[in-house]
Amino acid sequence: MTVHAYRARILRFAENKAPASSAILDEDGLLVIGTNAVGKQVVVAVGSHQNLIAKVKSDYPSVLIQHLPDRIIAPGFVDMHIHYPQTDVIGSPADGLLPWLEKYTFPEENLYSSGEYAAKTATYFVAELLRNGVTTALTFATSHVASVNALFQVAHSKHMRLMTGKCLQDRNCPDGVRDQTEQSLIDTENLIQKWHGVDRLGYAITPRFAPTCSDAQLRGAGELAAKYPDVWVQSHVAENKDELAWVSEIYPESRSYLQVYADFGLLRPKAVYAHGIHLDDADRSVLAASGAAIAVSPTSNLFLGSGHFDFAAADAAQFAYGLASDVGGGTSFSPFHTMLAAYYVGRAAVQQGGKLKAGLSLSPQHLWWQHTAGAAKAMGLEGVVGNLAVGCDADFVVLNPQSTPLMARKMQRVSNLDELLFAMIVLGDDRLIEKTVIAGQTQFQRSGI
Repeated sequence: MTVHAYRARILRFAENKAPASSAILDEDGLLVIGTNAVGKQVVVAVGSHQNLIAKVKSDYPSVLIQHLPDRIIAPGFVDMHIHYPQTDVIGSPADGLLPWLEKYTFPEENLYSSGEYAAKTATYFVAELLRNGVTTALTFATSHVASVNALFQVAHSKHMRLMTGKCLQDRNCPDGVRDQTEQSLIDTENLIQKWHGVDRLGYAITPRFAPTCSDAQLRGAGELAAKYPDVWVQSHVAENKDELAWVSEIYPESRSYLQVYADFGLLRPKAVYAHGIHLDDADRSVLAASGAAIAVSPTSNLFLGSGHFDFAAADAAQFAYGLASDVGGGTSFSPFHTMLAAYYVGRAAVQQGGKLKAGLSLSPQHLWWQHTAGAAKAMGLEGVVGNLAVGCDADFVVLNPQSTPLMARKMQRVSNLDELLFAMIVLGDDRLIEKTVIAGQTQFQRSGI
């Protein structure tokens, strides 16, 4: 076995420990990457350099060790919800979610009927994820088959773990992005058979959201979800109060917006619903029982004025959730911006039972976990990505905590792990990412390094 090793400060997460205190930092650590039985690059050893070095040299006499004394190696980030066709919609002003969709999003997505247009954006999109340290992403395409093929092709060329799917929307949306019910389901199944499980790619059955999908389309999506239990399901739920009112008009017999998806067989493990702001306790219980997860998108929710996710209620109900950028409603590809926004949202008071309930301070370890190991767990990828435990895929980032003058100055005052992580969350951006490694291969390297 050919192995490569890195000596640096190593950030990882303990298993079976509360997220708020699960982070481990090996101050002088060793990360060893090798090939497993099926030919994938995985972590074969990790921990203290002092404790591991003798055995590693004995087991792998030809091991090459790259020493990075001023750097931190951390798990690659996991983005649970992002729209690649909205890359060029980011930063567009609007009065709220529904006007924003009508004015900017649908016209842009109409352009993705062109495979050439889709491929150009997909190339930029994947490069931007890697530049920001995102190594796994669950992303929307458009309603056009060409948009799905383009993104899968680019992700495949980088050996990236990426899940996407054709957007299903056969009503309440403009010509050019509205699909035909029966053909949309045929296309979805064909794409599952073409792409799911190829290298590190996965398919996601993708109803846009309940208002833009007919009963027949949602029913067909649920049947496909049952037929292919290993694929993902992704959509939106309870993001915006105007959206909730719209859903209640269309589905008056459903107890809630979330229940619409449950009624069509779309709540199950590996189902990820973005936002989940306006849920009640019954919804949260349904989520916990189903195994479905919520992708929390704080920069998007703040930008569109949608509301604040209730972290405390989510933890009390014990349903799965993790962090997501939600570009282009979200305002940044950077996981650091997303984690900081989640901290702001956590601190904000939330409405519960007609009363304001005080917020909470999410710990730096919990925030980081939500965008790595926690997000992976919520998506059914625990022990595969989002961590640097033995057996995990060799997806990681090299961080330079001296990347800006202010950060370098702050590092002189850091005295413990929480202070270190929080300083990077608050002050970090894409400049903090020096290198992004996918399946053991460098796919992004900051210039000048």
